[in-house]
Amino acid sequence: MVQLKYIKRVVLALSNSPVYGGQAQLEGVMFGGKEHTITAIRRNDDSIDYYHFKKVQNPILQKLKKIPLVRGVVALIESAGLGSRHMQFSGDRYDVTPGEEEEHKEEGSRLQMILGVAVVGILSFLFGKFAFTLIPVFIADFFSTWIEGKTGQILLESGIKLLLLLTYLYFISLTPLIKRVFQYHGAEHKVINCYEAGMEITVENVQAQSRLHYRCGSSFMLFTVFVGMFLYFFVPTDPLWLRILDRILLIPVVLGISFEVLQATNACRNIPVLRFLGYPGLWLQLLTTREPKDDQVEVAIASFNMLLQVEQQPEIAATLNHD
Repeated sequence: MVQLKYIKRVVLALSNSPVYGGQAQLEGVMFGGKEHTITAIRRNDDSIDYYHFKKVQNPILQKLKKIPLVRGVVALIESAGLGSRHMQFSGDRYDVTPGEEEEHKEEGSRLQMILGVAVVGILSFLFGKFAFTLIPVFIADFFSTWIEGKTGQILLESGIKLLLLLTYLYFISLTPLIKRVFQYHGAEHKVINCYEAGMEITVENVQAQSRLHYRCGSSFMLFTVFVGMFLYFFVPTDPLWLRILDRILLIPVVLGISFEVLQATNACRNIPVLRFLGYPGLWLQLLTTREPKDDQVEVAIASFNMLLQVEQQPEIAATLNHD
């Protein structure tokens, strides 16, 4: 029986959403708070450069973020847009000598110039989600002659989706560039873990932390597979056109529920009886994170410390690169 104090801890954690989160960038890390986002990157002259973007406080979005299930979809779309801005900054500068940015900056695509970086990022996220959802449907249907019935088809479809996810993550992790991004991903988690443990944020203390975190987006990706599998049992699989339509219509539902599952597993991570619920997501992070080097941790710490400074003294943001 779970003790009362543990139940209270879960309720408290669920009622207070996490303040800080982050994303790995090219040779850097982005951290975000309630109003500000900061990216720090290591330039090729070993200096650290910063980018600041202030979140748009839209009243409608703020209200939507308070609605369970809906808030997850809103947060994901916002994250995709913000992440694209920061990724463009890191991509434009990480391998360019300071002072030569304009000479080496590549021309953006016509679509980016028309729609903007954030919109392109959101469209890319949605396209990837549609592809990840529908490709397993067609593959599973191809084998319907051998694996018949609703249960068999849903299990096959979900198995294919999981295999595609694991295969994709494994092969991109072999490339030198993505391997370094995954190291910065590990550095980001270590900094957050150090902060949440109430420890002084030093390289030594950060390196002593786990590179895994219950609130990671990698865990979220895995949860969408299992949540989707569960929901698909409540809708028809035949004919194929109806199955495709159901999958498309359920995408926001799957995303919304998966986000709530992610939040719940994070809230339960210190409860012995329930912490195992987040283990599958942590196992997946063994693919999406790598142990960072000290200099990479230094960049992550610099990003987080700058975010804290900007939140306390917003005028500092004017001295940073920003839109």
